[in-house]
Amino acid sequence: MPDREKKKLRIGFTTGTAAAAAVKAALVYLFTKQVPGSVTVNLLNGQVLEIFVDSVCWSNDLVRAVVVKDAGDDPDITHRARIGAGVSLTDEPGTVQIIGGKGVGMVTKPGLEIPPGEPAINPGPRKMIRESALQVLNQYHSNAGVSAQIFVENGEALAEKTLNRRLGIVGGLSILGTTGLVKPLSHEAYTATIRSAMAVARACGCDHVLLTTGRRTERFSQAVFTDLYNLHPEAFIQIGDFFGMAMESLAENKIPNATLAVFFGKALKMAQGFAHTHASQSDLTMDWLADVVKEETGNKTLIREILNANTARHAFGMIWPGYPDVLEKVGATMIRSAEKFCPAPCRFRAVIYDFQGAIVFDSHRKIVSKVWKKTNNS
Repeated sequence: MPDREKKKLRIGFTTGTAAAAAVKAALVYLFTKQVPGSVTVNLLNGQVLEIFVDSVCWSNDLVRAVVVKDAGDDPDITHRARIGAGVSLTDEPGTVQIIGGKGVGMVTKPGLEIPPGEPAINPGPRKMIRESALQVLNQYHSNAGVSAQIFVENGEALAEKTLNRRLGIVGGLSILGTTGLVKPLSHEAYTATIRSAMAVARACGCDHVLLTTGRRTERFSQAVFTDLYNLHPEAFIQIGDFFGMAMESLAENKIPNATLAVFFGKALKMAQGFAHTHASQSDLTMDWLADVVKEETGNKTLIREILNANTARHAFGMIWPGYPDVLEKVGATMIRSAEKFCPAPCRFRAVIYDFQGAIVFDSHRKIVSKVWKKTNNS
C-alpha cells in the first residue's frame, strides 16, 4: 500500500498584513458604504494575498475594521488575534498617518527598528499599510489623506506571554512582518525576537550576553550570573532552538562575550553542530555521545547503555557524576560549534545544568565538583 501523501502545511500571514488589510477594508467602507467581505494586500515579497474581513463599523467618527490573524500551520501567540484599524480621512493630500492604538506596544528602549517613543509597528508593516491606503485613495480618485490607528483586541494580555517587555516594548504587541507571510516551521516571530533582543543588548551597552534555550535555564542563569557579570536584564536572551541563527546575530551585533547556559540535551545538539536543536535525530545524538564515551572512558558497558538510552536525560544519569571527562568533552565541543557559527570574534563560556538547575560543567571552571553542586542545591 503506497504511503499517504504528507499533508501540505498552510501558510499564514503576519500581524503587519492583518493591519494593512484592516486599513484597506475601513477605507473601502468609507468610500462605498459597503462592508467588503475581503480585500487584497500587496505583500513585501511581491505577492498579492486576499484577506477576509471580520467586521467593519462606525465608532466615534472613525471606521473600525477588524481582521482575524491566521498564522497557518505555524501558530504563535498572535494566531487568531483580532487586529484592527480605526480610520478617518484628513485634509493632507496623499499622506498616511499611522498611529498606535490600544493593544499595540510602545517602544521604550533603543536598538529596535523603531526608535523609543514610537508605537511598535515595524517598517515593513508601515510600508504595507501606506501602500494599501494609497491604493484605495487612487481607486476612488480622492485627494484626501488618511489617519490610521492600529489596535489589537486584548493585545495587552497577549503581550504578557511574549518577551516584549524585556525588549522595551510595553503596553501591547508588536506589529511585525518581513515578507507579510508566516511560513510553517519558519518560526519568524521567534527569530525576529532573537535579533531584536541582540540589538537591544548592544544598544544598552552590554558587552556580554547570556544565552539560554528557555525560561528554566534563564531563571537558573539569572540567579548565578547576574551579579557575577553585573548583567543588565537585556543581557539575558532566550534563543530557543535557533543556535546557528543566534550565533550569526551575535556576530552581526559585534557582542564580544557570550555565555551559553543549557541543559545536557541541548548541549549535545550544539556540540554536534546542529544549527537547529529541536528534539529530533536522537539516534544520531546517542551515536555521537557513545563515540565520546568510547574516546574518554573506553567503558564498553557504558557505551552499550548510552546507545540504548531513550533520551538525553536518560543518558545524563549514566554519565554524571561518574564520568566528568565526558561532560568536559561535550562542553568544549559545544564552544567550537558556537565559534564556527559565529563569523566574528567572540569569547564563549559554556555552562551545562543538571535537571535541577545545578551547574555540572562550566568551561571557566572545567568540571564542577560534587561539593560545589551539593552546596548550591542546599
